[in-house]
Amino acid sequence: MSDHRKLVAILAADVVGFSRLAGADEDRTLARLRALRSDLIDPTIAVHQGRVVKRTGDGSLVEFRSVVDAVRCAIEVQRAMVERNAGVPEDRRIVFRIGIHLGDVVEESDGDLMGDGVNIAARLQTVAAPGAICLSEDAYRQVKARLDLSVSDLGSTQLKNIADPMRIYSLQVGAAPGSDPGPQPKPAAPAAAAVTPSGKPSIAVLPFTNMSGDPEQEYFVDGMVEDIITALSRFNQLAVIARNSTFTYKGRAVDVRQVAAELGVRYVLEGGVRKAGNRLRITGQLIDAATGAHLWAERFDGDLQDVFDLQDKITASVVGAIEPTVLKAEIERARRKPAENLDAYDLYLRALPHVYAMRPDGNLLGYGLLTKAIELEPTYAPALAFAAWCLEQRLSRAWPAVGTDDLGTAVALARRAAAAGSDDPLALVTASFVLVMAGREYGPGLDGVRRAVERNPGSGHVNFLAGTALVCGGDPEAGLTLVERAMALGPLDPGYYMILTVAGLAHLFGGRPARALELAERSAALNPDWDTAYWALVPAYVQLDRVPEAQAALRKFVALAPGSTASAIRNYLPVRDPRSRDMIVDGFRTAGLPE
Repeated sequence: MSDHRKLVAILAADVVGFSRLAGADEDRTLARLRALRSDLIDPTIAVHQGRVVKRTGDGSLVEFRSVVDAVRCAIEVQRAMVERNAGVPEDRRIVFRIGIHLGDVVEESDGDLMGDGVNIAARLQTVAAPGAICLSEDAYRQVKARLDLSVSDLGSTQLKNIADPMRIYSLQVGAAPGSDPGPQPKPAAPAAAAVTPSGKPSIAVLPFTNMSGDPEQEYFVDGMVEDIITALSRFNQLAVIARNSTFTYKGRAVDVRQVAAELGVRYVLEGGVRKAGNRLRITGQLIDAATGAHLWAERFDGDLQDVFDLQDKITASVVGAIEPTVLKAEIERARRKPAENLDAYDLYLRALPHVYAMRPDGNLLGYGLLTKAIELEPTYAPALAFAAWCLEQRLSRAWPAVGTDDLGTAVALARRAAAAGSDDPLALVTASFVLVMAGREYGPGLDGVRRAVERNPGSGHVNFLAGTALVCGGDPEAGLTLVERAMALGPLDPGYYMILTVAGLAHLFGGRPARALELAERSAALNPDWDTAYWALVPAYVQLDRVPEAQAALRKFVALAPGSTASAIRNYLPVRDPRSRDMIVDGFRTAGLPE
């Protein structure tokens, strides 16, 4: 293939202060960056139809067919990084800065891109603030009327090695600590009744557009939407508009904000189906009705040979992505709400990032917010369940106690949550998980997690906690099935690093240390401050006769959990099977942990 010119959108990104991060801990920094690329960045680029042209250390150059795709991809990555950095010390956070330009480039025979278009994108990235996205005027012109963005006009700026000054616009999505938060997306008047009296957010699934012109495909399109509505209805955290209301919009060109106002919802899911021969392509977009922002977008391809199997797979993928996406949006909404106007639901949402951070200090903050939520609404099952989970975290890791009887309090909260939320799979699975992991009440606890999965098999979080309870409660193979389903459903889940570790433990207990090591290493890279990853990491190294690496991993574990001893770990490990517990403890001993 000969070199040729073309007009493309170019995205250039790098890590702020990468040299400092690498200098402090090069191995950990590189591992975290590799994990971010594997679990977040590359999948997001693929969703928005981008192509990674090349990578240079911490930098990336990506080609997109449109500026809209490039900006949506950049926004999604930056928003995700805000969540990924929650609970991570400031001096260890990976923060990106991004530049986007629309320009003429030369594509070489090996696929590399050269020319001013590439140089300008790279220079734009260098002037972007931490967590921000800088757009050239050419790029901004393409998106200003198509995306509801609020930007700062940085005016005419001279970029290094670029002959003429350029007008630059800055979009701030996720500010780094201590930095100017910059402009935020333009607020819009909220849709009427966009939240139910119970505080739950509401969502409407619009009829998907049949773009094939084939009337025989209508049954498939409508059936898939009905399945998505039914699956979403199993999430007690969501109020889902009934089919007979949303299908009144079938065949009509609609404005999402108008639909949201008419139906009284906060979120709208829309999409389309296109048939080509025996192949189907389905696209879906989740939209925040208040801002018009696309929170999530995905494309699915499949074969018509088994349309019902394809329909089920798409439904599971869409629903699995919506759960963590809506949760992130709700957490951000609660964070922006004035403190004097917080209700129990808002306090619960504000607590979640601290609960998911899995660190002692963040855990205390989360527990305090959940306690306030319970004071406002004593029967609010999710707050009761997650408060119990906070105490379970402390008990399972021998963190400093909160009260005089944390175990008794955790079990009491879990029982109250199970009673108040017996029809809420999220509250039920979290409460039952605590009964297994802290209370060692294996009968009612394992029954509860199984019931929760039966009631909502499409929730990544439900599958994760149920799978964890089974892995630690004596049935690692059954637990692994649920945890692997959680991995498939929840690649965007804020607790994805936890899912990886539990899958690793299941493989460890099942006699597959190499697979256990692979998953545990990915988990430790995503959250290097979570000591539980080392429950799988250290013994897996030992079983593979890689003792020096086990010793290095042990040193990191002890830095996170100072004062640890083998006997203490044996006492607090929430693992029912003595053989599995011995496998972990003996691994720590072999690596050098004192008795």
